[in-house]
Parts: sequence; structure tokens; C-alpha cells
Amino acid sequence: MTTHLRQVWDRGETALGAFLFFREPLIAEAAALAGYDYVCIDMQHGLQSFEHTVTMLYAMARTETTPIVRVPWNEPSIIGRVLDAGAYGVIVPMVNTADEARSAVAACRYAPVGTRSMGPVGVSARAGREYFGTANENVLCIPMIETKQAVQNVDEIAAVPGIDALYIGPADLSITYGLAPKAEQADAEWNEAIDRVKAACERNGVIPAIHAEAGLAEKRRSAGWKMITVGFDLGNVMSGLRAQLAEARGN
Repeated sequence: MTTHLRQVWDRGETALGAFLFFREPLIAEAAALAGYDYVCIDMQHGLQSFEHTVTMLYAMARTETTPIVRVPWNEPSIIGRVLDAGAYGVIVPMVNTADEARSAVAACRYAPVGTRSMGPVGVSARAGREYFGTANENVLCIPMIETKQAVQNVDEIAAVPGIDALYIGPADLSITYGLAPKAEQADAEWNEAIDRVKAACERNGVIPAIHAEAGLAEKRRSAGWKMITVGFDLGNVMSGLRAQLAEARGN
């Protein structure tokens, strides 16, 4: 069965998603039921261990939302484990070269196109025997472009077979351009960089993806970005708590 996220892209629409930093299955379930096209469990900077990630994937399993995991690093064993547990895509940080992109793709695919080991213990309980036959087509491999080096190599990276999307991490990208880590910059060179990434994606039939925020969604959508993260559990909890306290104090 084709994932919801692929269906959105096949219709030519823009997918909107959420990132989760907390290790709470209830939040994962609530985010998936909220209507996001994808929900990403962030094992790179979030608080989740592998065990927490497994329970969060279980919590999302009954929903239409496509579950994704941002893995800590471009490492085959952790990529394979989160896919076996039920993630239908991985966001792979700090991919700077075509060789690194090929490594990420190989970890996501069974032979003969990849090196993923067979053993989908968690996901096969839900997807059944059909999982193996459709996994290479349904599992999403999404390298992150978040350094100057990656931007310089983006045409070669985007041309690697098996990449589904390239995902800009604007904070780390900003740092490598000597800027404060933000989702948007006025800096011309930085904006030229993200345009270069999007153009490379479009030339190679790859989905252009980016970390953003709700207020940036329309700007990014209008510019042609097809995967935009707009929801964040940590930020919403903090802003909600502060707003409630301010209201209670009459501020």
C-alpha cells in the first residue's frame, strides 16, 4: 500500500508535517490524529531513545499519517532498526556528498538495490506479508542538506538513485554561512543556497523539503517546496504555557 505522504506528492500537493522532540507516545498519537501528512520522531536532537521511538511508532500506527524518524546519524544499523520498528521514512542528517547519499539509500533498501537486512519485526505485524514486496517503493529516504559543502554537491546528491526528497535544515545551514540559526534569513547567499537545492531537486525528480514554521508555510509552498515541517511539540508547549501564565497574571 502506498503511504499517505506519497499519495499527497502524487497528487502534486504540498505535505505539511510535525517534528516531535518529546518521548511521549500520547503526543505522537495526538500529532498523528491532528491531520498532519507526516509526523517525524526526532532521534537526533530529541529526547527519544530507540525504545521510546518504538512506542511512539506504535501510537501512530492506527492513523493515516506517515510516520518518519530523523535518525541520529547516517548509520545503517539505526536506519534499519527504525524501519523494522515501523517508520516509513528516515530523515538522515548531515549528508554532504553523493557517496554519503548512496550509503543512506542502501540502508533503506533491500537487495538487489540496497543492503538493508531482512527482519521487519514491528512493522510486519501491522503491514503483514505484503511489507517486503512493497518496502523498497514505500520507504522514504530523505537526506538532509545543511552545510555549504552539501549545497556545493547538491546536484550530484540529488542525482543519486533512490533518494525521495532532500530536506534542508535551515539552522545548521545558517551556521555554516556564518549566520544565527534561524528558519529564514535575509542573507542573499543563504537564499541562493536554498534555491539551488530546490532547483536540483526539481531537475532530478526529487521532492524539495524544508524545516520551517507555520508563519512561513505559505511562502515556502508558493516557492515550490513540497514537504514543509510546520509543527513542533516543544515550541507549542512552551508558548502555550507562557501564554496561559501571562493571561492568568493579567499581562
